[in-house]
Amino acid sequence: MSGPRIYLIDDQASIRHALGEMLSVFGFDVQTFESADRFLEIADTAAPGCIVADVKMPGTDGIELVGELARRKLSLPVVLISGHADVPMAVAAIKSGADDFIEKPVDDVELVAAINRAQARIFADEDRRRAQEGLSQRLERLTAREVEIFDLVVQGYTSHAISEKLAISIRTVESHRAQIMEKMQAESVAVLVRQAIRLGRISP
Repeated sequence: MSGPRIYLIDDQASIRHALGEMLSVFGFDVQTFESADRFLEIADTAAPGCIVADVKMPGTDGIELVGELARRKLSLPVVLISGHADVPMAVAAIKSGADDFIEKPVDDVELVAAINRAQARIFADEDRRRAQEGLSQRLERLTAREVEIFDLVVQGYTSHAISEKLAISIRTVESHRAQIMEKMQAESVAVLVRQAIRLGRISP
């Protein structure tokens, strides 16, 4: 079974061959392209993976590629490599959204480590996105009254204060609070407050 997909983009055939062979040895499934423009033709339907791209290429260069991926909202991490590296270029690469920047001649271990870090970030981002979606779905299960009480609880209102503010009995407030805690899967008010912050309902 092949490993994670790598999209290797370099205008020099010798570099594509050398890096492609090396990455294959490390267990990656490598697909090569002679230009960023050729890759962008298939980018929207590309399988999840990591891009390893030269910075200086005819047509769309590596830094412009990162910007185009961001514009298309494609979450493919990019490790840029360059044989003409300097500090301003490295800074520009990272500012553009590249995950890493490596100088040629490329050190095998350094490149594989950079790819692994980039993929770990993508997995972590996906986990956070799913967790956020789950939290939003839990909030949607609350009734309008429960949402009202949820907001007051996380703002620091006591059950007695909520009772007075909403002109309902303390027993009713407590009943709603119990429902809120259960639906939000929050074992304490502290957890509820953290959820409210992540949902953007209160400021940290």
